[in-house]
Amino acid sequence: MTISHTHLRAFHAVATHGSFTRAAEALHVTQPTLSGQVRELEERYRVKLFTRYGRKVSLTDIGRSAFEITRQLFRHEQEVEQLFLAARGLDRGQLTVGADSPYIITPVLAAYQRRYPGVQLSIRYGNTTQLMRWVQSQRCDVAILADIPDGPSRIHTLRLRPDRLVVFVGADHPWADRRSIGLADLATERVILREKGSHTRSIFEKALQSASLTLPNLMEISSREGVREAVAAGLGVGIVSENELGTDPRFRPLQVRDAELTNAEFIVCLQGRREEQTIRAFLELVEDTLGLT
Repeated sequence: MTISHTHLRAFHAVATHGSFTRAAEALHVTQPTLSGQVRELEERYRVKLFTRYGRKVSLTDIGRSAFEITRQLFRHEQEVEQLFLAARGLDRGQLTVGADSPYIITPVLAAYQRRYPGVQLSIRYGNTTQLMRWVQSQRCDVAILADIPDGPSRIHTLRLRPDRLVVFVGADHPWADRRSIGLADLATERVILREKGSHTRSIFEKALQSASLTLPNLMEISSREGVREAVAAGLGVGIVSENELGTDPRFRPLQVRDAELTNAEFIVCLQGRREEQTIRAFLELVEDTLGLT
């Protein structure tokens, strides 16, 4: 008996997105329809592909084995589509981009859309750990992130020009008229940081460790925008990449004169997908727009 391509696509979408709801949205079908397709696949072959608990799902052993195969299957399907698109020019297609903030990626996406208006763009925001996981599972085609972990040889990377971290305070903060501070000065303030997994936080904590400093008053907020609003409200001082601070009149940047707070960003994609037309066009545009080291 021939396996149903529709059923395989349904299984692959759920395995990729880790959720029936997100998979249904990605395939533009209703969740009951998608659930029925996966159930029919399981019943037809008398296998259990997912363990379901609440709204979350995880792959069983046979499901993980099948997912490794469908990754290759649908990658080849995308390669065929890219071949056909290349023959007619890049006037259609889809590209999902992941980013750790909107500040660097937004101008690139705008330039990409102007150059290739027929390509449908979508963007997902997350921290470095999430973005790497999304690229590896193909929930994102390409991502801009910081701190590439060692080991993933199947990841293609492009390093952007480095940026540096700065402390920023509200415009009415006592430090607002200063140009710089020492790292130890932060011990007198509440420091507002992103969650664990944030590259900005990782760089800052390494600098503290190198200086043998411990800050007694920390506040953790799980989004960059939340950190900014907390600083604006006078709850403490924040840490941010200099090019992400922008020109908001509510804030004043301060250099940390006695610490190396360099932040590098990378563009990443799967090694085996870098020649797909939409991805290759994005990488070329990044080189033109942002510059590489």
